[in-house]
Amino acid sequence: MNRPATLGELRASGYTVPSVKDELRANLIRKMRSGEALFPGIIGYDQTVVPALVNAILAKHDIILLGLRGQAKTRIVRQLTTLLDELIPVVQGSEINDNPFAPVSKFAADLVRERGDSTPVEWIHRTRRYGEKLATPDVTIADLIGDIDPIKAAAQRLHYAHEGAIHFGIIPRCNRGIFAINELPDLQPRIQVGLFNILEEKDVQIRGFNVRIPMDIMLVFTANPEDYTNRGNIISPLKDRIDSQILTHYPRSLEEAIRITEQEAHIAREGKDIRVPHFFREIVEQIAFEARKSEFVDQKSGVSARMTIAAMENLISNAERRAIAIGDDVIVPRICDLPHVLPGLTGKIELVFEGEQEGSVKVSKALVGKAVRETFKRYFPDPLRKRPRPVQDPQGGKQQPEDPEYGKIVQWFEAGNKIEVSDAMTIGEYTKELDKVRGLRDLTRKYMKGIEEHHEMPSVMEFVLDGLHQNSKIAKDELDHRTAYKDMVGSIFAGPGKMYEED
Repeated sequence: MNRPATLGELRASGYTVPSVKDELRANLIRKMRSGEALFPGIIGYDQTVVPALVNAILAKHDIILLGLRGQAKTRIVRQLTTLLDELIPVVQGSEINDNPFAPVSKFAADLVRERGDSTPVEWIHRTRRYGEKLATPDVTIADLIGDIDPIKAAAQRLHYAHEGAIHFGIIPRCNRGIFAINELPDLQPRIQVGLFNILEEKDVQIRGFNVRIPMDIMLVFTANPEDYTNRGNIISPLKDRIDSQILTHYPRSLEEAIRITEQEAHIAREGKDIRVPHFFREIVEQIAFEARKSEFVDQKSGVSARMTIAAMENLISNAERRAIAIGDDVIVPRICDLPHVLPGLTGKIELVFEGEQEGSVKVSKALVGKAVRETFKRYFPDPLRKRPRPVQDPQGGKQQPEDPEYGKIVQWFEAGNKIEVSDAMTIGEYTKELDKVRGLRDLTRKYMKGIEEHHEMPSVMEFVLDGLHQNSKIAKDELDHRTAYKDMVGSIFAGPGKMYEED
């Protein structure tokens, strides 16, 4: 398609230039009417954040997204560009995307005055109409708005008040587009004051000279709650000028969290058959849910979705490492792989004082254990449910009835038996060790339907044992990536690590 190349051709085509907020509004309405996805890849916000965002765009508001880390704030902001027209015309060579019909920079205004309808026009893509700046304490007004360039002034023999001596900052360069500032509270108060005119009067002022340039721009900000970012605050007059404050949040259901991790995590591995039983996905997400209510974790800091993404990637990677070592083309995680997710947890949770006293590794292990326990209850009967009353035996004594679900398994360990598994075992060795436990495979089959027998069933069997351990039915020792399951009472008297000393 041949697009107008001069101002005259553009005028003859009947093209009109809407404001950027009108443009966003019109394209949003078009997408809504056609049923297109407004913000692809944004999960869990359909009934909360997205409606608020749509309302703000329809109202032609400047916006701030307020929420804890890892809540897709930056991704949402960057997707706003999809609501811009794909291409728009600007005066060719303009630094601030001048509207050919109404140029505002001296360069463009002079060019249009000199050449009239023959003024060259270029078409820029919407990706060139978006700018973003991470707020840091060293950001200056010159970075955002611009400054007088003394070298340019001297070379062209211009007075400092002359518009030709201006070096434009990032905001004017996003004229007729969207500009975003991430972590707004980190911006020094005196720099925040410099945004007043852009938000209210829609113009920029350079230094103390009487130079005012009208801007057509949408401003979007992101920030963590002020009670967390002790480094700074959003000053009240600036908050007053931001039209809509939209609160983001973490996934409110386990399935939403699983979808986010599946979308973002590097799970597929080249040349390998990846099989991740669904309960593993639930365990990984449950870790974050447990962390978000833990008394040891700083809840003002938040627990990012990046934590579960990293944890899932580490889990798959350890299973992949095993598959490479033993020459297996099928990758299935095991419960004994879970200690390898800790590097994805310990650096991503901020602890309160009590948590620091415990240590990040210990707190993370406890969170994993709680996640296993909660997930286990979704698939198997609660081992801690109330038992039937003792029955009278013929000898006159009271006899405790056997647990119909877990009795065989627990009694097998109570008889002094134990098993050891590790993340380095072949699938044959792993299965053989787990099959030693009487009744384990039968119980697993009873409650977990549709599980592939050879590679997946052993992982579920260990899940049962770990679930019993997390509910204090059997004991578990971990040492050098070897996991031992044994009798609870026997482990109390033997003490941790005794079993390894026998080898």
